[in-house]
Amino acid sequence: MFDVAVFGSLFLTLFVIMDPPGITPIFLALTAGRPTKVQKRMAFQAVCVAGGVIVLFGLIGQQILDYLHVSMPALMIAGGLLLLLIALDLLTGKTDEPQQTKDVNVALVPLGMPLLAGPGAIVSVILAVQKADSASAQVSVWVAILAVHVVLWLVMRYSLLIIRVIKDGGVVLVTRLAGMMLSAIAVQQIINGVTQVIRGS
Repeated sequence: MFDVAVFGSLFLTLFVIMDPPGITPIFLALTAGRPTKVQKRMAFQAVCVAGGVIVLFGLIGQQILDYLHVSMPALMIAGGLLLLLIALDLLTGKTDEPQQTKDVNVALVPLGMPLLAGPGAIVSVILAVQKADSASAQVSVWVAILAVHVVLWLVMRYSLLIIRVIKDGGVVLVTRLAGMMLSAIAVQQIINGVTQVIRGS
């Protein structure tokens, strides 16, 4: 009741797209200045949000997009614009978000979605579920999704040890670096979406 090939293929695909090592500096930048307990909770919240979104789209993703008349390129462009706004805040050092909503917002947006559960991951899961034509393949798909999210949580959870080494000055540097990385990811996502629109026209 387990298809190793299906599991390995989807796990590697999601690992590359969701990029646990690459999310580390962005996670550290977005959660900098908070108590360690809060940061750990936010890591768990972000993974839960991402997992919930991925599972939802895996089950009824195509139906949702069809009902809303939303194409995947449009979803990619919208996600890219959202990431670009967050990246600009990191680069300019803005901290004017209300403190009472800051924790929740960072865990939900952009960490949970669209950073972790972005268009690329959503499309991959939708296609994997559609192609899984047997019980063993279906089980393998969902186990792969669970395994990737466990890895994501472990990476973010233990990346907090880095803060103890780099101190406050290092956090500022990581924040600016994360802003540059995030802006590049956002621009690339927008380009990919526009390219798909052009190819489809």
